[in-house]
Amino acid sequence: MMILTSKNNPLIKETAGLKEKKNRRELGAFLVEGVKMARECLKSGLEIEKIFVAENFNGENFDESKTVVVSQDVLRYLSDEKTPQGVVCRVKIPVEKLEKPQGRCLLLDGIADPGNMGAIIRTANAAGYKEVYLTKECTDPYSPKSVRASMSGIFFTKIYMATREEILSVFDGVEIFVADMNGENVFNFVPPEKFALVIGNEANGISEQVFKLATRTLKIPMQSTQESLNASVAAGISMYLLAKDEFINE
Repeated sequence: MMILTSKNNPLIKETAGLKEKKNRRELGAFLVEGVKMARECLKSGLEIEKIFVAENFNGENFDESKTVVVSQDVLRYLSDEKTPQGVVCRVKIPVEKLEKPQGRCLLLDGIADPGNMGAIIRTANAAGYKEVYLTKECTDPYSPKSVRASMSGIFFTKIYMATREEILSVFDGVEIFVADMNGENVFNFVPPEKFALVIGNEANGISEQVFKLATRTLKIPMQSTQESLNASVAAGISMYLLAKDEFINE
């Protein structure tokens, strides 16, 4: 069994470079770490290009044709985690042609924090929002931190990345709900089956361009001593409240 021990190996250098956004864009691939995440990724049907396992890894066996055994030192070099779990996958980024949403969906209008991005995608998958639209101002959903925070949600959600103009052009006839403190109480609102819920930038909120096209403005009521909620928390509460009829009898 051959073990790769050099960080200068072309495949290793190229794969380690996927921790950077420009390289992910250029190569059309991203990194997935850990046994559980690798297993979920395989289940999703996404194309795994390579599976790097540490030489002392004692876990399950993966597809031999895609498995590359590396030294501990090389695995640490590939990993973005403080404590690597022994498995790093190189996965092809799915390219989704921009299309009109089929049901309830999410529009992220400038989400900047990778942790928030991943957490929102995780909840979107859990709550049945299968299509997530990202404006160009958003952080990269395929960054290691975002992928980790999504807890496999990124594998089962259609991610569309485009300009606001392009996204709004396919929302013709779709009701757009924006989350804002000046809106109506989301707890009392009965939504249609098909809509787009918009979550804005953590610091600046929803862009004027999107706000102008909003059908409804919805708020999450809170105590006067608290000004706002974290973007991913607000998104999670709103997503579940707007989809609650589906879960009442679960």
